[in-house]
Amino acid sequence: MSSSARFSAAVLAVVLSAFAACGGSDSAAATPTPASSVPTPTPAGGPWTLVFADEFDTPGALDPARWGYEIGSIRNNEAQYYTSRSENVRVEGGNLVIEARKEPYQGYAYTSASVNTKTRFEFTYGRVEVRAKLPTGTGTWPAIWTLGADIDQVGWPACGEIDIMENVGFDPLRIYGTIHTPAGSGANGKGSSLTVSNPGDDFHRYAMEWYRDRIDIFVDDQKYFTYRNDGSGTRGGWPFDGPQYLLLNLAIGGSWGGQQGIDDSLFPHRYAIDYVRIYKRG
Repeated sequence: MSSSARFSAAVLAVVLSAFAACGGSDSAAATPTPASSVPTPTPAGGPWTLVFADEFDTPGALDPARWGYEIGSIRNNEAQYYTSRSENVRVEGGNLVIEARKEPYQGYAYTSASVNTKTRFEFTYGRVEVRAKLPTGTGTWPAIWTLGADIDQVGWPACGEIDIMENVGFDPLRIYGTIHTPAGSGANGKGSSLTVSNPGDDFHRYAMEWYRDRIDIFVDDQKYFTYRNDGSGTRGGWPFDGPQYLLLNLAIGGSWGGQQGIDDSLFPHRYAIDYVRIYKRG
């Protein structure tokens, strides 16, 4: 869910049917580095310690100590205007509900919400797990992702982006995980995908584990993609040795989600998140 346009469905099919990319152009080429700079593989095992959690048990507004909001039209030529109104984002029935609505607002035809932990909780390495039920239908584009906390200083994709889960409503059963770096972003992002049974009807666990040497992406404990640190550093393929923050959003339309239009008969759309948990090793 990057700051730039997605590649077309045709390119998606030709380049790699099993990955999604967030768009944009590379801002720096990878600089070759000695093989010795590649981190030693992280051994398996060891306990995880919970360092951030929201179980969304208290109805009403989100906890401002944990969550902030994006406001306005942000990226990707999306059709919605993001708000912090209770109509678009609230805790209800034990879930965080992000609701996309068809309504005129601030010159846009749709509203929705995007929440994040920027400046509130930022972390380096660890495990992110989100249990969620996705909206579905042509035009929807929900995501769970992270961005480098230095994005305001270095920009995108130099900050690094980890897409833990993306889904587009015109391909409702396919879940994508993708990594964006200066060495590979947009159509050149690295990722994979898998088919999930009924993500619009049932809750599933979407997770990422981030180590010094790799990033693993999962659905329901099934690992389907690993991105490895090649030692090329922050200007290459690994801008992932500094803090990142978490984002949850529901986009409508846009350069990827809107490739087959928007079905107005399906609104409102509800994206339900049961919990967010972030762990550190040890």
